[in-house]
Amino acid sequence: MTDTSLKSPFLREAQARGMIFQCTDFEALDELMLAGPVTAYIGFDPTADSLHVGNAMSIMMLRLLQKHGHNPIALIGGGTAKIGDPSFRDEARSLMTDETITHNLAGLRASLGQFLDFEDGACRLVNNADWLDRLSYISLLQDVGVQFSVSRMLSFESVKQRLDREQGLTFLEFNYSILQAFDFRELYRRHGAILQMGGSDQWGNIVSGIDLARRTDGARLFGLTTPLVTTSSGAKMGKSANGAVWVRKERRPVFDYWQFWRNTEDADVGRFLKMFTDLSVEECERLGALEGAEINEAKKILATEATAICHGREAAEEAAETARKVFEQGSVQAALPEVAVPASLFAEGVPAFRLFAEAGLAASGGEARRLIRGGGARLNDVVIKDENQTVTPADLTDGTLKLSSGKKKHILIRVG
Repeated sequence: MTDTSLKSPFLREAQARGMIFQCTDFEALDELMLAGPVTAYIGFDPTADSLHVGNAMSIMMLRLLQKHGHNPIALIGGGTAKIGDPSFRDEARSLMTDETITHNLAGLRASLGQFLDFEDGACRLVNNADWLDRLSYISLLQDVGVQFSVSRMLSFESVKQRLDREQGLTFLEFNYSILQAFDFRELYRRHGAILQMGGSDQWGNIVSGIDLARRTDGARLFGLTTPLVTTSSGAKMGKSANGAVWVRKERRPVFDYWQFWRNTEDADVGRFLKMFTDLSVEECERLGALEGAEINEAKKILATEATAICHGREAAEEAAETARKVFEQGSVQAALPEVAVPASLFAEGVPAFRLFAEAGLAASGGEARRLIRGGGARLNDVVIKDENQTVTPADLTDGTLKLSSGKKKHILIRVG
């Protein structure tokens, strides 16, 4: 969408960066944001103990709010996690135990703290369990349930798709939209939040909250969604061959995080620079327009800037330097991801294909064999020609060796 009449700096920049998909009333929200600080929030359910790159757009929206002097709230779903968001899912989420939710909430707080400034209330961190856990079911039905039309809820695209697939929708999941609407009204009452943001799949839930607050409080609230981000080849953003691209270094090493961004497709560089870095829109467009070998330099800038936001400037530059030495000089650096293997594995020598499977560079021995046969496997920067080549202690250097796959995935094997 394009609306050159927008006046508020936040909306104008978000639009220029391609971060806006829908808004309930652009003109009215633009005027409010131009007049003074607006309180807005995005919700994150603790489905894992780390956020991933698929959450990056939402996080960058909160950063942009903070940059332009508004009041962002990161809402963590300690309460809604007990139900699970059914939006556009083929089947119900597995219910989590209280222990798992508590563990994941800690990881979620750590993940958000990597990107957002929570010092002195610059960004507020709120848990919806603070009010949802105290709700009386009968009171909820009397207060909120009467405001919802079942026929309207069934018309939501996320619900229709689930029912059309004949997967069914449990009554537990059906309540998720009601609780998310309750969250919006509660944040309006407690903190003056008038804007909820989220991915495009959250549109129905957001509109439900707006409608609830209008009916019960006479409040005028707003909703804004971000687009679903896919790569030029059609893949969903935030996924790699090894699964989700986690933001916590405990789940994904900094070097691997940097490398994920470095492997961005040429056609996506400019777009991802605008969405996932703090560089100016003009600089992002300049870098995205580079061609040939120069686009690889733009990819390195994207990787370093995106990693700096997540892990800090020093760690990002260290990852960039490690990549330069590994790929340009072929040297082994301590910052490479490491896998520890027992010394007993090498006692009588280990077949190369088995070592690649043990290191996680192949999902199975058969896949490792195919990788080696295709010439895509290296041991200490030398191509392995025989899948049954025996790796012995003589191949080690100071108790380590480097394995590399054809996808330029490098792992340092440490034997102990």
